[in-house]
Amino acid sequence: MSNVATETVSVNGVRSSVTHGGATDQTEAVVFVHGNPGPASDWVGLLTRVGEFARAVAPDMPGYGDADKPRDFRYTIDGYAEHLAGLLNSLGVTRAHLVLHDFGGPWGLAWAVGHPEMFASATLINTGVLPDYTWHHYARIWRTPGVGELFQLTANRPAFRMLLSRENPRLSTEAIDRIYDAARGWPTKRAVLKLYRASPASLMRGPIEALYELDRPALVLWGTDDAYLPWRFAERQQTVFPSARIELLEGLGHWPFHEDPAQVGELVLPFVRAQLGAHVR
Repeated sequence: MSNVATETVSVNGVRSSVTHGGATDQTEAVVFVHGNPGPASDWVGLLTRVGEFARAVAPDMPGYGDADKPRDFRYTIDGYAEHLAGLLNSLGVTRAHLVLHDFGGPWGLAWAVGHPEMFASATLINTGVLPDYTWHHYARIWRTPGVGELFQLTANRPAFRMLLSRENPRLSTEAIDRIYDAARGWPTKRAVLKLYRASPASLMRGPIEALYELDRPALVLWGTDDAYLPWRFAERQQTVFPSARIELLEGLGHWPFHEDPAQVGELVLPFVRAQLGAHVR
C-alpha cells in the first residue's frame, strides 16, 4: 500500500488541505475531486491504491473538510474550477486524469474545458453533464431562502441517519456518520446554501459542446439506485465523451465507493492505469 500524506496549499489566500498518494514529484497525476458534502477523505481508499502506481491527489475544496470556508469565496461552478486550477498549478500537475463525484463533476469539467492541454481523461462516478436535469428534493430546500437555513440549522445526527439510510440502504452507519460529520459545521452548511443558490438546474447541463470536441477517454460509473442523480444520465455522457465506457452499478446508490469499494476499485484502477502516459490530443 502507498503512503498517504497531506499538505496545505493556498490559492489566492484560500487554503485547501491536499491528500497525496504516490510520488509527489510527478507532473502527471490522478486528481480526485469530491462533491457535496465531500470531503477529500471520501477518496482515501481509491487514492491509496492509485498511489501504488501513480501520483494521486485529492483536495478539500473551499467550504468542505479542512479547507478554508470564507464567506466571500465565490461558491459557484466557475469559482471552484478556478480554485482547482490554482491548486494544480501550485502542485506542479501539468497532466490530470480526473476522478469526479457529485458536484465535483461540474467543477472538474469546467476546469477541463478551460485547460484542454492538461485534461487527459475522466472517471465520472454518479456525475457528469446533466442536460434537462431538475434538482433533487434537498437541493430545492437549500435553494429556498429561509427554508434552507432552517433545514440546515435543525439537521441533527439521528435525522440524518434516518434520511440517508432510507435513501441509501447500502451505506453503512459508519459511512453515514462520516458524511454527517463532514457537513455538520455551519461554515460548510453556509457554503452549501451559497453553492446551490448560485447553480440553477440549467447550469448543470455543463459544457457539452466543448467537451465533445475534446473527446477524452472516459469511464462512467453510476449506481442504479441513486436517489439524487438518476442513472438515466449515465448513458447521456456518451453525447459528451463518445468513446465512454458506461458501467451501471446494480443496487448501489449515490456513494458507490463507500457502498462497494471493491467493485468500484476493480473498474477504476485498470482504467486510470491504462490512461497514464497516453497522448493528449
